[in-house]
Amino acid sequence: MRPLSLAADIELSAVVPIYNEEGSLGELHRRLTAVLEPMGIRYELILVDDGSRDRTPELIAELCRSDPRVRGVHFSRNFGHQAALAAGLQHAQGRAVVVLDADLQDPPELIPQLVARWREGFQVVYAQRRHRSRESWTKRAAAFLFYRTLRRITRFEIPADTGDFCLMDRAVVDLLNEMPERNRYVRGLRAWVGFRQTAVPFDRPPRYAGEPKYTFAGSFGLAVNGILALSKFPLRVATYFGLIVSAASFLLAIWYVVQRAIGNEDLVRGWASTIVVILFLGGVQLLTIGIIGEYLSRIYDEVKQRPLFVVRERVGFGPQPARSELDAATRFTAAE
Repeated sequence: MRPLSLAADIELSAVVPIYNEEGSLGELHRRLTAVLEPMGIRYELILVDDGSRDRTPELIAELCRSDPRVRGVHFSRNFGHQAALAAGLQHAQGRAVVVLDADLQDPPELIPQLVARWREGFQVVYAQRRHRSRESWTKRAAAFLFYRTLRRITRFEIPADTGDFCLMDRAVVDLLNEMPERNRYVRGLRAWVGFRQTAVPFDRPPRYAGEPKYTFAGSFGLAVNGILALSKFPLRVATYFGLIVSAASFLLAIWYVVQRAIGNEDLVRGWASTIVVILFLGGVQLLTIGIIGEYLSRIYDEVKQRPLFVVRERVGFGPQPARSELDAATRFTAAE
């Protein structure tokens, strides 16, 4: 895929995936403007509406009318946070791109520090959380365990305690836009491309308004997607289970032969041990089939070659906005 044609005078693009954030949108725009205007750079704000069902689309349209630096991308339905993030990257035209969430847990006031590190020569500057405000200990523990497990089972360095909040150089954004996969885990792909990367630590504040969009099930699904997208380790787990069960069965058979050879007739006979072995083997088989099925489902998604998202409307891009090949495929599919 070709990246969007660039506007040479835009130095910074801010990409914000949005889903039902009517309570935060005005404050988000105010704080972004308050941070970016004093920096004295040309910038754009790309707000990607991921099929919101509240007043978010109307508020984005109002911002586009009142501020020419705001652009709106509206999906035809909810395609998910990672798809919205991909759409924002496809439409971003700046020499550097900042990605942040609309709930203001990614504070816009950190952007000048990200830009400063980028100007020092780093192509990826990610915000690393030191503290999570108003989050339960179970969620913090789960996040701690996930990030460190992911680092262990991948062959490249994935920084712990980081989300999608980051700044990426145009070279990195172009590479991400060229990646064709549908099941995307952008923070992992961002680490995979390499280049010079560094962290800016911050304390994550609570949501400004509304309820969290990522439930436990949603966060768990994102974690599973990240593991399957970046590592073959689950397939090896299935192999390890098979080896362990085979070795245990072989040793058990030897033990029974030895007991018979020495004349031990007091071996326990009954159905309990048999049922336990059968259930254990059945569980291992189902687990293995499930792991293989997850990978096959991703192959199935790739083979179908459906577009990652469908854009219903673009606002603020001018009469003839630049479009990528992905957008062309999207229009073709939507027309059919």
